[in-house]
Amino acid sequence: MTRLVRPEDPERRRSGREIPVTGSLLQPLIRRTSDIVRVALAMLGVAIVVAASLITRPEWLALESSVSGIVSFLNPAQSNLVYLVYGMAILALPFAILIELIIGRQWKMLAGYAAAGVVAGLLLSITGTGLSAPKWHLQVPDRLDTFLSQFLDDPRWIAMIAAMLTVSSPWLPIRPRRWLWFLLLAFAPIHLVLSTVVPARAMFGLAVGWLVGAVIVLVVGTPALEVPLDAAVRVLARRGHAVTGFTVVHPAGRGPLVLAAAVEGPERELVVEMFGKNQRSFGALRQLWRWLTFRSSETAAIHGSMHRAVEHRALMAIAVGDLGLASCTPVAVAALSRGWMLFAYTQPSGKPIIESADDVLPGLWQALDTLHRKQISHGDLRPIDIRIEDGVTAFGGFGNAEFGASDAQLQSDIAQLLVTTTAVFGKEPAVRAAIGTLGESRVLAAASRLTKSAIPTGIRKSVPDWKRALSEAREEVRKQTGQDRIEAEQITRFSRNQIIQLVLLIGLVYVAYPFISAVPTFFTQLRTANWWWALLGLAVSVLTYIGAAAALWACASGAVSFRNLVIMQIANTFAATTTPARVGGLALSVRFLQKAGIGAVRATAAVALQQAVQVITHISLLLAFSIVAGTSADLSHFVPDATVLYLLAGVGVGIFGTFMFVPKLRRWLNNAVRPQLREVLGELADLARDPKRSAVIVLGCAAITLGMAGALWASVEAFGGGTTFVTVTIVTMIGGTLASAAPTPGGVGAVEAALIGGLAAFGLPANIAVPSVLLYRVLTCWLPVFCGWATMRWMTAKDLI
Repeated sequence: MTRLVRPEDPERRRSGREIPVTGSLLQPLIRRTSDIVRVALAMLGVAIVVAASLITRPEWLALESSVSGIVSFLNPAQSNLVYLVYGMAILALPFAILIELIIGRQWKMLAGYAAAGVVAGLLLSITGTGLSAPKWHLQVPDRLDTFLSQFLDDPRWIAMIAAMLTVSSPWLPIRPRRWLWFLLLAFAPIHLVLSTVVPARAMFGLAVGWLVGAVIVLVVGTPALEVPLDAAVRVLARRGHAVTGFTVVHPAGRGPLVLAAAVEGPERELVVEMFGKNQRSFGALRQLWRWLTFRSSETAAIHGSMHRAVEHRALMAIAVGDLGLASCTPVAVAALSRGWMLFAYTQPSGKPIIESADDVLPGLWQALDTLHRKQISHGDLRPIDIRIEDGVTAFGGFGNAEFGASDAQLQSDIAQLLVTTTAVFGKEPAVRAAIGTLGESRVLAAASRLTKSAIPTGIRKSVPDWKRALSEAREEVRKQTGQDRIEAEQITRFSRNQIIQLVLLIGLVYVAYPFISAVPTFFTQLRTANWWWALLGLAVSVLTYIGAAAALWACASGAVSFRNLVIMQIANTFAATTTPARVGGLALSVRFLQKAGIGAVRATAAVALQQAVQVITHISLLLAFSIVAGTSADLSHFVPDATVLYLLAGVGVGIFGTFMFVPKLRRWLNNAVRPQLREVLGELADLARDPKRSAVIVLGCAAITLGMAGALWASVEAFGGGTTFVTVTIVTMIGGTLASAAPTPGGVGAVEAALIGGLAAFGLPANIAVPSVLLYRVLTCWLPVFCGWATMRWMTAKDLI
């Protein structure tokens, strides 16, 4: 697409020369950040008004009445006069907007102006029975305030004005625009001063009108989309570069509009980057997001304006150029009309590193070291911004460059260049050159930043298969430096695990709320409890940690300290309770065994073996106790209906068929599950040939199940008893099995409900079952969780996990 720009330079105007522009200058809808933000805020405004009207309307009415009583200082005659004056202003407001558009000769906006008013009016005319026509009587009655009130208090009129003013605002001069918005928004304080309540319908009309206008502005655009190329031509002409043509290299989006300008002057071609209102909005949002998510040491000072940001980039290019390491030279930085900024520089010299051999690596790392010795960080070392000319490395970009950079920013540069050079030249020469130039200590410190969050978005988009390059660079640094493991540096304010734990904690509180509400009654019932039985329950629950430690110790063939295993089981309660299905506890066990010197595969197999024996032991005990209990108790409460059994069987067959017929799932079974299953089956076969080790594991697993049952039985006895140990064991095993499928952390809510229901099914009264289960959960869940949190922190500090 080719356009013509007619410059306002007199000489060119007389010669009749026009400057051709090749390419599209229009920014797509999805990249108009300012307009998108306006629509989002308008939608939020509508939601707030609706929520306030439906949920907290009585409170707002009371507040408005109180404020009105404080600020109302006019007598009735004065109030009527103010109402008349403001009513006439509101009535004339849409015509004032129209006159301003006509005076400014904004003819193309008249259609948008009319469409905004019509759409807003129609939306607020929709009722349950169809469209409701406005009842505006244009004949002026005897009382003027009655005539004006039909417009002033009608939400349709307010919505139409808000929509038309929103659409017209970008095209109006600043002073009239401010006065028109002031008049529209003044209806709220006017109503308060006049001792009346602000109509909720009027607020809703204002919000809907703003939303309608914002959507229309997003579709039709604003003056900010018109690129002031004529002003850019004049700026470059004053710098001695007469423009003869523009070519769009990259359309405006999140980044600037990039143009290649053919010029008459010292340079034959310049690169012109133009930043508009949408780039300013996106840059501000990006800075705010980085400030909220990254630690303060990881981010540079926030720029106060787009002008400062562009100016900073040009100054950094000059500073790097003074060191002889810049691939381009700034030509002009200027503010243009309609909020645009211009940054022009010479074409980058040299060829990109992707076209070079790996013998340039030492010089490349030496160039980065030169920047760092001057406390300059680049911040975005993409392959396209690194060029080689006659064996000399030169950098471009500088959008994220900083003078007086912190150690964290310098380390981020090294990590970025490791990823870039690994992707271009391979991991071995890239890391070898980095260590040879910078030394092992600096490269190893920077390798902790080889994480997704530490690598800028620009590099992730420009480097093909950046994830592979990232992992290869980290592994190669570990290999060449002889390190066992490289700990990742946390550069964000909140880690992923912290966010997950926060979400789980919120879900935990939500699920546990019904039981929390029963806490006052529970504390009242504790006064009647027999504390000796409660202490017995606590002692029995402690035995479960010893049993679990013994079982895992035997599964690991005694290769770890039994004392540390018992301590780890306490920490395990916190990890298991704060994650669904106790997966956190399994991961912590594997991590502990690895830290103790056991390989990853062997550690995983040991934990899997313990879990397999635990399941077998649990089922065996369940069958044995069911046979014993069946002679004296009715177990029909726990036997599912035949329909449920058929349904479960059907679901199982469906899951099996899905895994068999979906290739990706089938590969996962073959590559991930099958080797682990083979390992576990082999361990079980070995156990059969080692009776002593088998006995330790089985007894340890049995101690877990029976210990939990003993703790519940002691809790029941603490409140008067009424059932046998066999019955309680059945309830513990069946209820725990059913609740283990619950997605809540630690099975909170599901465990309590299952145990209370199970005890009630065996005839235990609710006034005993409920406090007994709550006491049992305090002894086996909540107290160990607090102890486990402190224990986990201690083990982390001791590098045991």
